[in-house]
Amino acid sequence: MRTERWTVLVNIDEHSDHTSAEARLQTRGGIAGRGLAKRNPRDTDIPEIGAELATARALSDLAHQLLDASIADVEEATGRSATFRS
Repeated sequence: MRTERWTVLVNIDEHSDHTSAEARLQTRGGIAGRGLAKRNPRDTDIPEIGAELATARALSDLAHQLLDASIADVEEATGRSATFRS
């Protein structure tokens, strides 16, 4: 059995009207996902909500990039078109 540990580093930048996040996988050539959350000026300023939303979006972006990389790796290894079921 083979065991691996992959680490994701999330950097969050909070600004007065938006929060951005980058989720960087510490393997596979440094794939990074990005997410953004914008606060409506009429909303209460609760920074944790913007951080959560921006991070979720960055992780989602990272997941999609990993899926695309997996498909490309299978296609390269087999020489055939590949799709994965959800």
